[in-house]
Amino acid sequence: MSMPSDNQRGSAGPNGFRGRYSDGRTAATVHATVRLAPTALEIFASRVTDEPVRWPYSSLRSAQPIGRHSHDVLVSSTTQEGATLFITDKAFVASLAHVAPALTARHLRLAHARPWIIAALLVGLAVFGIWIYDLSPARAVAKLLPERARAALGRQTIDSMTHDRKLCTAPEGVAALERMSQRLTRGAPGKPPQFRIIVVDWGLLNAFATAGSQIVLTRGLVTQAQSPDEVAGVLAHEMGHGIELHPETAMVRALGLSAIADLLVGGGGLSNVGLALAQLSYSRAAEREADAEALLLLRGARISQLGMIDFFDRAEGKRKESTNGSLGKRIGDIGILRTHPVTEERKAMIRASPAYEATPALDRSDWQALQAICSVTTAR
Repeated sequence: MSMPSDNQRGSAGPNGFRGRYSDGRTAATVHATVRLAPTALEIFASRVTDEPVRWPYSSLRSAQPIGRHSHDVLVSSTTQEGATLFITDKAFVASLAHVAPALTARHLRLAHARPWIIAALLVGLAVFGIWIYDLSPARAVAKLLPERARAALGRQTIDSMTHDRKLCTAPEGVAALERMSQRLTRGAPGKPPQFRIIVVDWGLLNAFATAGSQIVLTRGLVTQAQSPDEVAGVLAHEMGHGIELHPETAMVRALGLSAIADLLVGGGGLSNVGLALAQLSYSRAAEREADAEALLLLRGARISQLGMIDFFDRAEGKRKESTNGSLGKRIGDIGILRTHPVTEERKAMIRASPAYEATPALDRSDWQALQAICSVTTAR
């Protein structure tokens, strides 16, 4: 900033500081005396009435930010368009910085940095919250998916993984399975979703949950189970995955939003959806969550929880018998269709759950109907 002439230099007098003032109507400036009142600058200028021009400190703007070594300042006010006040006095500049800190260079640096500081704090809080509460960003996204989108993803998953296998549709068996499903959800805490459960004509011993509260049981599971409680235990476990949105969460985590959007609109972004979905798996924490939900469902339905252990032991034996064959022979050991790994810890949790009076999941006639559900098949 250019230095003023000697007769323009301000000084602190008994009545205030001296400076040059322009009212903005013309380019001319006049001598003025300026006082730092409690809430505003008071400007007494010649050729102006005896009443001072008052500029609230909050309305002040400076041509250059006030720095530590500033010795002059050119200020204006949003309350008086075009008007300016120029004072060359280091003491005035220091006093002005004290009463109007928004004019200082330090304040401006903080103002520019504030959005970044806030963003960093928000990110830090989000990370801290995820860590403390064991939150999952993928699950948060999964919860935002509309129900119609979840159902579409689930159907596409089923189509991709079961290929052209037929549905098992013997009426008596379908009715028995529906009664088992209704019994499990009727006494459940909260309001569990309405599950769509199908049985496919497939010899593999397995079951899996897909997005949109859809569950697939295989012929191999139904026919090789030794009791209806085993099937009910497996069904309750898969319902647990559905209640916790594990299928949707795993798909978001593995495929990403763009791929999911592509699936929903029928795009060709994934050349083989089935193979991609085969890579999905659940963590041990997810399996424990599904077990916990299953125990609640079984307890509410008064169906013995020991059927879960019986089936898990049988599935574990089948896994050990598997060989390094083709994908079709080993699909149950990988991806979303794999037989869930059952640790001794999980079995111990099931055994340690409180005992209660229980009755078989199905009566004898319904159990026989369910095991014969694939006596009638329908192409999809």
